[in-house]
Amino acid sequence: MKYVYLMRHGQTLFNVQHKIQGFCDSPLTSLGIKQAKATKKEYFEHEKVNLEEAHCSTSERAIDTLKIVTDLPFKTHKDLREWNFGTYEGEGEHLNPPLPYNDFFVQFGGESQKQVVARINKAIISIAESSPYQHILIVSHAGAIANFYRKWEKYNKFKRKDHIQNCAVLKYEYDDGIFRLQSIFNPSC
Repeated sequence: MKYVYLMRHGQTLFNVQHKIQGFCDSPLTSLGIKQAKATKKEYFEHEKVNLEEAHCSTSERAIDTLKIVTDLPFKTHKDLREWNFGTYEGEGEHLNPPLPYNDFFVQFGGESQKQVVARINKAIISIAESSPYQHILIVSHAGAIANFYRKWEKYNKFKRKDHIQNCAVLKYEYDDGIFRLQSIFNPSC
């Protein structure tokens, strides 16, 4: 049995400015740094989680968050990136259609929801399957994590009620080819 700690990056400048950021990037804010430090202390250290391996998307916001949470060497993966929103990247969030997005962003050069689900699911399965370790940290993005959650929702021990906050950690048990959500942690700040 393995445990995958799927974590969202800390708050970014674009989060504050309410801009769409998928493949595009913006730096962590001071609050984003504080959130990552809080998650390290309040969750990983408090729960005595012995992280053994670390992975993250190639986005600066994910890399910087991971570096705050752990000193472990890590691997970056393009397939752990956020949803590609095409020409909507960097635009105001007020342009987003209502959920679910489905194929909306394809017409703007972005990805469909099926593509995001397939990409993030394949990446996380590959990491879990190839890792010799039991406790694996993966830092990714809200949309990517939400779509991974939906893929495995029928196996979860409980349902997620809120959106995925910055620096939230979704702890998954991975056993016999199945991911089961065990808990969700949100930092206090």
